[in-house]
Amino acid sequence: MHDSIPVLRNGLTVAGGNGYGNGINQLSNPWGLYVDVDDDDRTIYIADRANHRIVEWKWGATSGQVVAGGNGQGNGTHQLSDPLDVIVDKEKDSLIIYDYSNRRVIRWPRRNGTSGETIISNINCWGLTVDENGSLYVVDYGKYEVRRYRRGESQGIVVAGGNGIYVSDWRNHRVMKWVKGAKQGIVVAGDQGEGNGLTHLSCPEGVVVDQLGTVYVADQWNHRIMRWPKGATKGSVIVGGNGGGGQSNRLNWPIGLSFDRHSNLYVVDYRNHRVQNVNLNS
Repeated sequence: MHDSIPVLRNGLTVAGGNGYGNGINQLSNPWGLYVDVDDDDRTIYIADRANHRIVEWKWGATSGQVVAGGNGQGNGTHQLSDPLDVIVDKEKDSLIIYDYSNRRVIRWPRRNGTSGETIISNINCWGLTVDENGSLYVVDYGKYEVRRYRRGESQGIVVAGGNGIYVSDWRNHRVMKWVKGAKQGIVVAGDQGEGNGLTHLSCPEGVVVDQLGTVYVADQWNHRIMRWPKGATKGSVIVGGNGGGGQSNRLNWPIGLSFDRHSNLYVVDYRNHRVQNVNLNS
């Protein structure tokens, strides 16, 4: 018997949830997402992996809009192949996309873009983020490193964080924080081996951190979202944790996480082909 108590907090489906398919009201194995915290419409961008496209979805909408790809799987400048992550570069008003099967990072105009420009080639990436200076951070799982690319750079340098980079260490079932100048990371969640107890994680994926330093982790194989307060030795289950499933209080392989300006948590529910919005105050 393990010590993880199931939490019956419900999620609200805000994108997809209409089964696997390529309709504009469907998602197919969604992966990464980006929530535009400056947008009153609470717009989200979703890497719709198996449909080889990026979809923009506004709050309350029953369908999305394809804003990148969607032209079949391929390696053309107008195509994507298994995109895994997407973020927004506000300064250049563009999307930055990791195009997994093409092993490239692409910049795509956010408004009325018909093709993208490759800015990083031949990379095995698992996640993207950008800091307030416009520097792009790329997780290169092939080399077990995080690289920083300043604007205009094509090579980048290996870094140990900016003001603190949080990395899901998938194979080691833990989350690490890397601070500037450090030669090794600090464990902030997990590191007790694979398991389903409150001190354990099982193949963690997405991670977000709030202003208090609380870490939220998509605990993929445990079908749950965990919350680890700063300095805590164990976490708590805030969503799921009651077995994989498609009900509103369950998840099935959660992957991506993000917050909006109202501190609502967004969860990419991979095998349910949907994005869930969770009010943590409920």
